[in-house]
Amino acid sequence: MGIDRTRQPRWPARALAALFLLYGLGKAVFAAQGKLGFPGGPTVPAEEYATYAADMMDVTAAQWLAASNGLAGALLFLVAASSMARRIPRPVLLPALAVASVGIGAGMVVLVADGLLGLGVGWRWYHALLGLTVLALLALALRSYLRTVRRAPAAP
Repeated sequence: MGIDRTRQPRWPARALAALFLLYGLGKAVFAAQGKLGFPGGPTVPAEEYATYAADMMDVTAAQWLAASNGLAGALLFLVAASSMARRIPRPVLLPALAVASVGIGAGMVVLVADGLLGLGVGWRWYHALLGLTVLALLALALRSYLRTVRRAPAAP
């Protein structure tokens, strides 16, 4: 009995989906409290609230939007890890995964840089480890998806 190399692991995408759900839950908690930031993250100074509201949008609205993005990300990666991934046309799902991965990846690079080099708002080394973990999960989930929906070779 050998290893089935045609079946791709689904756990990286499922782990990402769980992290997205936790992210969305954390953002929902802060939205309900009218706070910027994330539970377990650096404290956002009070003066940032007025600047954020003036330059971007209402803090509560922004946090609810981020919470909904967490839910959308969880659904996206759950679909990519399911048998539905083969039924959804690759030109539809792949760009969605790519856009989400670029956005997430950029955020994680900032988190890692700040956590390890102290270049930003105050993320710590353990946040950087989480960022590196998320980057690895992204790479594994995308690789798994691409191998799952790889087109069959052309017939001779």
